[in-house]
Amino acid sequence: MEKILARLERRFGRYAIHNLISLIVGGMAIVWVLSLLKPEFQDRLVLDMDAVRAGQIWRLVTFLFIPTETSPWWVLIMLYFTWWVGSSLEQHWGPFKFNLYYALGALGTIVAALIAGPATNFWLDASLFLAFATVFPEVTILLFFVIPVRVKWLGIVAALFMAYAAAMGGWGARASIAASMVNYLVFFGEHWYGVFTRRATVARQKSRLESMRPSAGRGSSPAAGGPPVFGERVCALCGAREADGADIRVCSCEKCGGHPRTLCLEHARNH
Repeated sequence: MEKILARLERRFGRYAIHNLISLIVGGMAIVWVLSLLKPEFQDRLVLDMDAVRAGQIWRLVTFLFIPTETSPWWVLIMLYFTWWVGSSLEQHWGPFKFNLYYALGALGTIVAALIAGPATNFWLDASLFLAFATVFPEVTILLFFVIPVRVKWLGIVAALFMAYAAAMGGWGARASIAASMVNYLVFFGEHWYGVFTRRATVARQKSRLESMRPSAGRGSSPAAGGPPVFGERVCALCGAREADGADIRVCSCEKCGGHPRTLCLEHARNH
């Protein structure tokens, strides 16, 4: 995926909008102020595809500027937090990749509106936070301005909340969540596949190493019934002893039946 993004950036990077999140947050602030003056104002901005078909095509963009909070205090916090998350991602990725991530989320939300009815930018903003938590997992923020919490834990909570909302909500909510997460899957699907693949590989390697170690209660030498330990190993073919200076290896190839067998270096190479 990184190669594809790099090629796209080389070809279309010059068209990227710099400081996109500042424009989005600024638009949210304006919409919030106008909504204080005229509460029904936001109703004309919601992504309603029936209204779009009737000619109100501005809704395909204006839904991005609807603030998810109404209280003045929480609106200020939400605006700052959204700007901080978005600007951090843009600095890390560059304007083009951030534009692409946000555009994919917006397109996904539009698709969800086609399937499930009117939609807002709530889940799109949630996808921004998940991206931030994935890219900057060790960043610490003060929850409620008091409790220090690493962002990765908040990201896990957010993901669980989304899963719960999808499970408990109707098909409309599920479509909205799934469609708005397309950007996250495109950008981080390969990352998580690699993480789980590496963990599985490490687990297999650890299991194999454990199988080659002396078992508890079985002794640490051949006389005790357990596999020989370093310094006491003997070649199974010629009887060369590690204690006498022989280079003894442990082999578990198919010729050895898949079980660990001690061999001197010459027989390990030629058996």
